[in-house]
Amino acid sequence: MQQGTVILETERLLLRPFRVSDAEAAFRNWTNDPLVTRYLTWTPHEDVAFTRQLFQEWEEASARPDFYQWAIVWKESGEAVGSVSVTEQDLRVGRAQLGYCLSRALWGRGLMTEALNAVIDHLFSIGFERVEAVHAVENPASGRVMQKCGMSFEGVLRKYCRASTGELTDVCMRSILRGEWEGAPTKETIK
Repeated sequence: MQQGTVILETERLLLRPFRVSDAEAAFRNWTNDPLVTRYLTWTPHEDVAFTRQLFQEWEEASARPDFYQWAIVWKESGEAVGSVSVTEQDLRVGRAQLGYCLSRALWGRGLMTEALNAVIDHLFSIGFERVEAVHAVENPASGRVMQKCGMSFEGVLRKYCRASTGELTDVCMRSILRGEWEGAPTKETIK
């Protein structure tokens, strides 16, 4: 299997490298929305030019085998509606930490669970042993997405990161190991 940001497809989604041409849809759908970014480590984008510049960097980096940053494209609309990325990785132990966000208009439809399942499956297929993610204690909905993907609660990390609001935030750590993933029910049953 190929490493890096390869194209992944699910029933309702296409996960692919970002393109500069995704900037307008991303700005409209999530990058400037303070409710989407409330529990994230970056602030809402103030203008589409910033989003465009960032996507230019991501598009160039997508050729690297150690870069994992997917645009979530909803097949129904054909436009980018969110992202999933490996925010940290330790290749010595085969650990990847995921970060993700989705357009508020699409919350509650199972799209993020569908996207994460595809990314987790890909990461295990190329040799990672552990996939983890964190969510703000105040954002249990994100924790439910991780739980639906088979991730186990490991504990609370106090003052672990700085949220977009500037506050130091406690987060819940969740993870899944390759052996747990391989022994889990089929992806169709865990959507």
